[in-house]
Amino acid sequence: MKNMEKSFYFENIIAWQKAHAFTITVYQITKQFPQDELFALTSQFRRAAVSIEANIAEGCKKLSKADKLRFLNISEGSLEECRDYIVLSRDLDYISIDVFEELKELSNQASWFLNAYITGIKNNSGIKD
Repeated sequence: MKNMEKSFYFENIIAWQKAHAFTITVYQITKQFPQDELFALTSQFRRAAVSIEANIAEGCKKLSKADKLRFLNISEGSLEECRDYIVLSRDLDYISIDVFEELKELSNQASWFLNAYITGIKNNSGIKD
């Protein structure tokens, strides 16, 4: 029974784990951004990163397929927003090429697992429409 209960926790969703790892990295990297970006790019980047994982977490407890997919779609949008901030941070010379590549790879991993999770939800006939 304990294993079944665990499967309902958002922390066990690989897509959430990847999004969380990305968010932690965003927080660490944005600490290095210029102070005058604190309420601009830094804040926006962090907010969008948190939104990815938070919407996966919230969506996992929704009962209908449509509700789950709506929250996961919001996560996708926030992920794309972060991808824009990664490019912008590089172009403003706030991050090195190595950090750019690291963020890009982490976002790609998060995206891959999020898409796989969405596909699983769509194909799960056990979840009511």
